Amino acid sequence: MHVTKKIKIVIFVPETHSDAVRQALGDAGGGRIGTYSHCTFTTKGTARFLPEAGSHPVEGHIGTPEQVIEEKIETVCDREHLDAVVRAIMDAHPYEEPAIDIYPIEEIDRL
Repeated sequence: MHVTKKIKIVIFVPETHSDAVRQALGDAGGGRIGTYSHCTFTTKGTARFLPEAGSHPVEGHIGTPEQVIEEKIETVCDREHLDAVVRAIMDAHPYEEPAIDIYPIEEIDRL
């Protein structure tokens, strides 16, 4: 195995904006696998957070615990497109502090 030029990106986004985020990241070059584009995998879950003073929550109110149904979107990206893809995600995402995880991917040699 060896580290490739691919990155795994994981984004947590409210259901209301998940299609827009998927479209934006694909249009920016994310989600390419072979001859396919806009490839993602989604799971749903509940996000919980407490907006604190100075925040500007899209959902909920400062000082009140909140729950939102969100989608966890997973995709891949070539390192060369990473900055553009992250910028596109940030532009399409409604939160002021979106949760975005970025991981290197190890490639398995095909036999």
